[in-house]
Amino acid sequence: MDYKNKLLSAGRRADDLLGRMTLDEKIGQLVQPFGWKCFEKTADGSVEITDSFKEHIARGGVGSLYGTLRADPWTGVTLAAGLSPEEGAEALGKLQRYALEHSRLGIPILFGEECSHGHMAIGATVFPVPLAIGSTWNPELYRSMCRAVAAETRSQGAAATYSPVLDVVRDPRWGRTEECYGEDPYLVAELGAAAIAGLQGERLDAADSLLATPKHFAAYGSSEGGRNAQTVHMGPRELHEVDLLPFRKAVAAGARSVMTAYNEIDGVPCTTSRYLLQDVLRDEWGFDGFVITDCGALGMLASGHNTAESGEDAVAQAIRAGIDMEMSGEMFREHLRSALSAGWLSEAELDKAVLRVLKLKFELGLFERPYGDPARAGEVIGSAAHRELARQIAGESIVLLKNERGTLPLRKDIRKLAVIGPNANAAYNQLGDYTSPQPPGRIVTVLDGICSALGDEGERVLYAPGCRIRDDSRAGFPRALECAAAADAIVVAVGGSSARDFGEGTIDLLTGASVVTEHAWSEMECGEGIDRATLNLLGAQLPLIQELRKLGKPLIVVYINGRPIVEPWISEHADAILEAWYPGQEGGHAIAGVLFGDVNPSGRLTVSVPKQVGQLPVYYYHRRTRGKRYLETDFKAEYPFGFGLSYTKFEYGNLRVEPAVIGPGGQARVYAEVTNAGDSAGMEVVQLYISDLAASVTRPEKMLKGFQKISLAPGETQTVVFNVGREQLEFVGADLSRIVEDGEFNVMVGPNSAEYLTAGLTVRTERGSS
Repeated sequence: MDYKNKLLSAGRRADDLLGRMTLDEKIGQLVQPFGWKCFEKTADGSVEITDSFKEHIARGGVGSLYGTLRADPWTGVTLAAGLSPEEGAEALGKLQRYALEHSRLGIPILFGEECSHGHMAIGATVFPVPLAIGSTWNPELYRSMCRAVAAETRSQGAAATYSPVLDVVRDPRWGRTEECYGEDPYLVAELGAAAIAGLQGERLDAADSLLATPKHFAAYGSSEGGRNAQTVHMGPRELHEVDLLPFRKAVAAGARSVMTAYNEIDGVPCTTSRYLLQDVLRDEWGFDGFVITDCGALGMLASGHNTAESGEDAVAQAIRAGIDMEMSGEMFREHLRSALSAGWLSEAELDKAVLRVLKLKFELGLFERPYGDPARAGEVIGSAAHRELARQIAGESIVLLKNERGTLPLRKDIRKLAVIGPNANAAYNQLGDYTSPQPPGRIVTVLDGICSALGDEGERVLYAPGCRIRDDSRAGFPRALECAAAADAIVVAVGGSSARDFGEGTIDLLTGASVVTEHAWSEMECGEGIDRATLNLLGAQLPLIQELRKLGKPLIVVYINGRPIVEPWISEHADAILEAWYPGQEGGHAIAGVLFGDVNPSGRLTVSVPKQVGQLPVYYYHRRTRGKRYLETDFKAEYPFGFGLSYTKFEYGNLRVEPAVIGPGGQARVYAEVTNAGDSAGMEVVQLYISDLAASVTRPEKMLKGFQKISLAPGETQTVVFNVGREQLEFVGADLSRIVEDGEFNVMVGPNSAEYLTAGLTVRTERGSS
């Protein structure tokens, strides 16, 4: 049997196997049930396979399982009911072994897991969320993180992940902003390519590689009103130039799987868009992997979008458009056979999807190595090296937004320091959505990090929560003000929470202790399905800060959150402001490192922060327009894209472009000198923007086309060089082709999208050339 011959190509083996399969076996390869429902942990700690899983195998098999080791309130998997790293590898092995031994052809299961910022399993390392990763502007560091995530996940037997998220954020009121890198398509594309390289490694069948699945295809981050899965109003030219760019780059980087988005674009659901899935993805870009739906997306076609009259109609539309696998599997399992019987779909059309899935299984090496390694899982998952990497990423992601009169860094010999706020000692509040349950003491909070940095055991650091995230109670104000009054400076950690109900209860505002009551208390104001109409702090957080300000002490605000916070009063009155996003399990150490100067902040914003929500959308690459302002305000951001301060000072000079005139296919080199004019070493993110001064279609005022993160010692100067050619100058024309037109361009290099040096570049077609 050719399909068992590992010396043959994946394509030939898949062809041979497909020819041996029954209809039920083919359908089985396209379904993906929820994996955590396929086993149960018994009282003695062993794993028992459920009858429902056995029935799936008997009916034709299971192509894939989703989230088998996923642990969170949605799955109901707790620390007590969950599995250790070693046990998780053994559980996947037991499910895989049953499938191989009780199916006619022995086709292995593809286990797919969530790994947005770490494997979503008990014991795995929790890295900063993607919005924080974007703020590092460090693709190589992110690639290292993805290698670590792949090693942890594959060690347990899973071979696919549903990341990276390549959505371009247009409206940060969207609850899934935290899952994205930012608002700029070029930056998203660069980080996405780094994720593909890190997750997939050099070979898909390696012991530390995962099949990456870029999502959500497409324009999911551009929904109406920032509401999750809402309609998208966008023309095809803008779609290609902005939202599709990261996916095109991901495919070029080797992505072999793609997940569709819930939304529709101009009335066509992405799940059944033949234009997206066939014309663009496969025909234009040459993608030859498989496409999977998001969970429940097929059901929306008949009940939601209402573009299908029945389940049979829905699954037939999906297969014909280019869908190959259904996450959750319910619609394919229930309606594919009847759709074939009724003539909605031909078996030849079904075979195309099955073949793509089988081919990837061979490429992943699942037929030769279907199991994980419990011993390796115990060694690599949550390792000290991965914790240190999480700390480094968190340190590079923190953005210093304000630092009046050199308030930061604080001196470590400070007499007393008040640490106040609902996010000062709330472990889950700094992890973000898509996070597993955590054992006590594993997460380093802001309070933990500060106490560790000062070597304090409760004498110099005075803590009080003051208030909660969403509650208006001010019962904790007196204790917080008492602590602050006795201190020399105040660090107040506020913001948001994407923490689902992990059974931690609420915070006692008088003692700061966690109190579990019979009523679930959720502070959640961000995350999937939690969209907002405003971006201000909720509850009594702003009044707390205003009361603390009256004490006249140095006031440092630390934002821990999953989307930008818009609080003009804080921007004006705080002495220093740190934006930490959700910094992950080592976030407390990283924040303390910045507060005390052990880490010079180098994070830069990847989303523009408006002065008020009424300015939205405020992303920096707005098109040229005669509209200059609202009656009440202009459209300039409070903190622009790319912005971030440092404890040192960087100066830019001697910008030049050589040559100053090139042809449409030519290339120029851009040189800029960057000097550390301060007293401490630091890292600067040097950003390149291009402005097309006149074009055949309306163009943005400027677009990011390059960046480099450099380290400079005090007094050191470095010449930063960028190449500018077709990729940096082209745009999508009216006919949807990518073109470079003759004309004048401004080349801008600086520390952010609002501050830069400018030089000219001319593109001119030589006479007689084409």
